[in-house]
Amino acid sequence: MTLPLPASPDGADRAFQVDLRGLVDLLSHHLYSSPRVYLRELLQNAVDALTARRGLEPGAPDGAFGIRLFADGSVVRVEDDGVGLSEADVHTFLATIGRSSKRADGIAEQRGDFIGQFGIGLLSCFLVADEIHVLSRSARTPDAPAVEWRGHGDGSYSVRTLPASARPRPGTTVTLTPRSDTGEWTRPDQVHALGRHFGSLLRHPVSFSDGSAGAPTVSVNPEPAPWARTYPTPGSRSRALAAYGEEVFGFVPLDTIELDLPAVGLKGIACVLPEAVPAGRRHGHRVHVKGMLLSEQADEILPEWAFFVRCVIDAESLRPTASRESLYEDDTLAAVRDALAERLREWIARAAASDPELLGRFLQAHHLAVKSLAVHDDEILRLLLPWLPFETTDGHTTLDEFARTHRTVLVTSSVEEFRQVAAIASAAGLGVVNGGYTYDRELVHRLPEIRPEASVADLDPATLTAHLDPVDRETELAASAYLALARDALAVFDCDVALRTFHPASAPALLVDSREARHERTRSQLAREQEGGLWGDILGALRQEAPRAQLILNQLNPLVRTAVAIDEPELARTSAEALYGQAALLSRRPLRPAESSLINRSFLDLLAHALRKDS
Repeated sequence: MTLPLPASPDGADRAFQVDLRGLVDLLSHHLYSSPRVYLRELLQNAVDALTARRGLEPGAPDGAFGIRLFADGSVVRVEDDGVGLSEADVHTFLATIGRSSKRADGIAEQRGDFIGQFGIGLLSCFLVADEIHVLSRSARTPDAPAVEWRGHGDGSYSVRTLPASARPRPGTTVTLTPRSDTGEWTRPDQVHALGRHFGSLLRHPVSFSDGSAGAPTVSVNPEPAPWARTYPTPGSRSRALAAYGEEVFGFVPLDTIELDLPAVGLKGIACVLPEAVPAGRRHGHRVHVKGMLLSEQADEILPEWAFFVRCVIDAESLRPTASRESLYEDDTLAAVRDALAERLREWIARAAASDPELLGRFLQAHHLAVKSLAVHDDEILRLLLPWLPFETTDGHTTLDEFARTHRTVLVTSSVEEFRQVAAIASAAGLGVVNGGYTYDRELVHRLPEIRPEASVADLDPATLTAHLDPVDRETELAASAYLALARDALAVFDCDVALRTFHPASAPALLVDSREARHERTRSQLAREQEGGLWGDILGALRQEAPRAQLILNQLNPLVRTAVAIDEPELARTSAEALYGQAALLSRRPLRPAESSLINRSFLDLLAHALRKDS
């Protein structure tokens, strides 16, 4: 319903009209993630009212003021012993959309004490009900009367004053009459579950009752947050925090890290995940503000590299967004994120210094996360680089162990290059690290910062081929005809062919070819195809002498010794193509269409030759 307004003279200021149904639809589809937030909003308003009441009566004993939830299937009721509302307050704050009682009576200067900062919370109740009934009595004025407000989904409302006996004590009761289509959110068991979900860490006592005969009133938050309790020993505290992390997240933490930032009133725990997670996948964290659950998916509370933990925190000074389902990005949040990141670094440093067994289990699961951190953090680099595992020609090992065996550490620029050379380099005594994975090459090059006696260099084909032994002159001359045919057959791939001896002898051939070389040959080919014209001129200006791939045949391999002795030219060409194809497959790099075709053709030709020979 759109509320009508009286006509105004031309040029005069006019007030906005509000279609309440349209506003509720906007809240339900665009601001709030689920109708269930209605109970969070009611709890929040009740907590803020209790906070204001405590400000009026600071000497009241702990637990004197509380919140009571009630649901019996026909109504949902939330009652508090808070500061309450006067008739003027009701007209001002419940009938004006966007107005908040937290802005009045000097409370604006104390807003840090309140969870809510927006005057739209009560409207969320229209997500589940067509009528909201509020009965309130102010604690600010002695003998204040009770005030009743009824709001309807069509935008109408009524206010009346009742005798003080209608509500003997100050505070507010909000009663909802649920719609028939919202039963999943207003059933007694669901209201109890939502109360536990949102309010388990609230500092004020919250109870629930379903009104059934003999049913007890149960506490929604019977214990304070686990980090706020006292324990007989440090060990029992650690076990209790780990058990809480398992209850909340569903996994047994590898370890728990206590978080405490007094400047913003933040306390909580970070639970270290026991298993690896894909790089960049950010798990949400549970964030409470003054005890009220704000979000279960607040990934903005930690930096991206900290995907190896999940946090539960409760903070005083973080600002929620309008929906109160995420955090407002401001300087305070940025400072908190940096401070929590520092706590995680300190935990890693402590593990490295005093608990090698825990550190080993942590690195086994989360080495990628630590590598991403070490790239940008010199202290973590110094502490953990020697411990980090890498893929090497000695297997998966730490750089510390690898550098003890190999004074010169060679590192490849891609995974495929490492796979091409690993077996041959290992047999030749070369120490090569696979630098193709994220962060690895950059970290290996920083090894001399930790071990000055170590030397690190990029592996290039010349380094490898220099460690392959040449064949004697007679063998080279005997194989020259075959090598010439092989070079001619593989010219289409810009590939040279050479004969060497190397181990292991089981490897018939090695294809030495880098990604950069292939890119350069592709560009040169394009330049040749685009001779003339603007594009051809551009490519021609960039043209360099294209590096060639090299197929190195192993004279120690029996198959190669048989192949170089073939005296049938076509069969010799086919065997060279087959050896090239097999070497390309072993490199595990993506095959070009021409290479796939060559592998199929050479296999079929060799099969046909074998069948003809047998027949």
